[in-house]
Amino acid sequence: MSVDRRRILRTTAQLATLTAAGGLLAGCGEEAATGAGRPRPAASPSPAGSPGQAGSPSPAGSPGAEGSPSASAGPTAPVLPALAAGTPEEVVSGPRDRQQVALTFHGQGDPKLATALLEAAEQHGARLTVLAVGSWLDQQPQMAQRILAGGHELGNHTQNHLDISSMSPDQAFAEISACADRLKRLTGSIGRWFRPSESQYATTQVKEQARRAGYEHLLSFDLDPRDYQDPGADVVQRRILGAVKPGSIVALHMGHQGTVDALPAVLTALQQRGLSAVTASQLCS
Repeated sequence: MSVDRRRILRTTAQLATLTAAGGLLAGCGEEAATGAGRPRPAASPSPAGSPGQAGSPSPAGSPGAEGSPSASAGPTAPVLPALAAGTPEEVVSGPRDRQQVALTFHGQGDPKLATALLEAAEQHGARLTVLAVGSWLDQQPQMAQRILAGGHELGNHTQNHLDISSMSPDQAFAEISACADRLKRLTGSIGRWFRPSESQYATTQVKEQARRAGYEHLLSFDLDPRDYQDPGADVVQRRILGAVKPGSIVALHMGHQGTVDALPAVLTALQQRGLSAVTASQLCS
């Protein structure tokens, strides 16, 4: 018992010394460099309880503030075109009266294949939308800036690509927000779009959790060539070109050689039909 009292007295004395010197908790990693230990103002409430909601005003440096300056030396968020009035919460296709389509990609897989796919698109003047899986960004963080550097758009496709429709609300929120955190850290923005994993359409519950995480809009699709089944480049090309029309949002996948091989011919055929491949934000602006 006497030993315990001496430990308590020593600990109390040490805490008192640190507090008097203003050094309590100072010097702990990243916070020490940004002035930890100074009083911080209380956080102001955010609409719908979702920090960094795309398109809504955000204090500088707050999560998801698109295009706003940050107090830290983090990346600058990409500037996105404003969406057209009346854009639905879940977008399945774009306007049918414009000669544009959106090629959207599940962001995962071999980074060499992903880079080859981006290069093929850029050679044809096409812009893609990549819905990245957070665990992929953990493994390949350089791909986030590579995607944006090519003029493409980056969004959220959950952290682990599990069946989000079968999850509890808190589990679904964790999957969405974990990927959003990675996007924010790597690009300065959580991105505009969320696409549910293992599902074409979002359930009401998933929509609620996406809003909670800061996403006003979800991105579905109206054309699925099932390239993830690896049917070969010719089949992928035929399935896309046989069904695509103005306003189509096509669901494709990085990390598949057949998709990479099919893309140049698909883009050439789209151009011959007068269809431009643009990002989802451009399609809906």
